[in-house]
Amino acid sequence: MKTFSLDEAQTLIPVLESLMKRAMQARETAEGVEEDLQGLSQRIFLQGGMLVPIAQVARRRAEREVAVQQVKDTLQEIDSIGVQVKDIEKGLLDFPCRLGEETVLLCWKMGESEIQYWHTMESGFSGRQPIDERFRRGQKQRPN
Repeated sequence: MKTFSLDEAQTLIPVLESLMKRAMQARETAEGVEEDLQGLSQRIFLQGGMLVPIAQVARRRAEREVAVQQVKDTLQEIDSIGVQVKDIEKGLLDFPCRLGEETVLLCWKMGESEIQYWHTMESGFSGRQPIDERFRRGQKQRPN
């Protein structure tokens, strides 16, 4: 598992924010298309059948598949950097970080200007604590 210093993680925020926006938008697109297709299915069922615009439905399904693939590709790109996506809806990311002998997670959420919190592997988001001086000292000498 790759680990990051606070400075290393912070420098990645602009790129990761852009990637998360792309994934979130693609997810919204896929969900919107899925809702439209389910609505059409429900109308067909309630009417006991109807003339279905097959070409339009095929285009919408293809649009949904492209969006789903874009989400998968973007999340894979984030994962390949070594960053953990915890919640795509909230834009929540964790960066593994060494704090002494323990691995903890630097925690960033979409909309935050910088990484301000961390938590243990076990505590999760609800256990977020403010970044303190331990994360700032000695980070330059830390081997990865």
